[in-house]
Amino acid sequence: MSTSTGKPAWTRNDALVAVGAAAGDLLGFSVTSQFDGNPLGIPAAFALVLSGLTLILRHRHPVLVLTAVLALGVVVNTAGPVSPHFGLGLVIALYTVARSRRPAVVAVAGLVAVPVPSMGQGGMLLPGGWGVLANAVAAAIVIGAALVMNHRQREAEAHRALHAERALAEERRRIARELHDIVAHHITTMQLMAGGARANLAHDPEVAREALITLEGSGRMALSEMRQLLDVLRAGEEPEAGLPAPQPGADDLARIVTEARLAGMDTELTVDGTVRPLPPTVGLTVFRVVQEGLTNARKHAGNSRARVRLTYRPDEVTVEVRDDGRGRGEGEGSGPGTSRGPGTAVGRRTAPSRAPGRGGYGLIGMRERVALQGGTLEAAPLDEGGFRVAARLPVAPGAGAAEGEERHR
Repeated sequence: MSTSTGKPAWTRNDALVAVGAAAGDLLGFSVTSQFDGNPLGIPAAFALVLSGLTLILRHRHPVLVLTAVLALGVVVNTAGPVSPHFGLGLVIALYTVARSRRPAVVAVAGLVAVPVPSMGQGGMLLPGGWGVLANAVAAAIVIGAALVMNHRQREAEAHRALHAERALAEERRRIARELHDIVAHHITTMQLMAGGARANLAHDPEVAREALITLEGSGRMALSEMRQLLDVLRAGEEPEAGLPAPQPGADDLARIVTEARLAGMDTELTVDGTVRPLPPTVGLTVFRVVQEGLTNARKHAGNSRARVRLTYRPDEVTVEVRDDGRGRGEGEGSGPGTSRGPGTAVGRRTAPSRAPGRGGYGLIGMRERVALQGGTLEAAPLDEGGFRVAARLPVAPGAGAAEGEERHR
């Protein structure tokens, strides 16, 4: 049986509940009638079974089903002498109305369900006494249970919605960090490369050519990383054509150091300790810390010197990005980017321009990345001028060996 919308009017569970209620009421009335010495007649038994079977449509027509159950209950009462009762079918019908209808409808249903089940008992049209009181208590319990379940259901739905919103917000923050890492680094490099190529195009075409090559490579890398991020966002929607490129790691530090050097910032990379493969997440964190540190140095320190130091220890790896904060020379003139802010002289780095509590997604993203790996991050201006970013990441001995071998296959 289906409706015009194509949805079934009842389910298997509805049928099981209806059959169970009919069987339960038939058995209950039969037993009580035997104790009273008045066997249940065939018309009353038929009305009980029909009353239970109407519950098969209770979800689609709850008020109509309750009305039918109450009417058939009166038929049972008038068909023969029966004891006072509040049958199982009536309990289920009233509970369904209380779960699915407005408070006004529920109140009317509760008021009607108190006297009607006793109508016709003992030949009385208007019942009274303990039977009505018992019906009132039963109706109150049924409606109260339905209201409690409605409240719990709303709380559960609100809880699920809250969890979904938190998960969505966390995913947005993660995507924002990834986009910042990609855009801030590569776009800054591309801007500096374009400016260097323009400045050297007339008198030194070879330097301009190298800058343009670096600009092209940085743009290609930015597109590749953003494509990977978009593939993550589209996961599950379309099949992937091939395996994505591996995430950058500690082995890629030389590349971004070279990019920084070609962008006009004197940059050096020093590696201490025994080089060993790192877990992919740790290697990516090291790469992002250095990437962000060099990007900030180029943006805020001008033509300063930057030193990157990566140190491998038995149970941890540390990475440090330090710049001297010299900025542009005094003789280079002024222009966009030469002033560090009000009260800051050209060519001189002062602490206020790099306060430890300086906001921005870069430092926040670095701190969160390092914290996720169980490490610590220090980011603060230096007393002698400049800025230092240092991360310490725990790495268990041999933790990245398997990952490193897999990555280089």
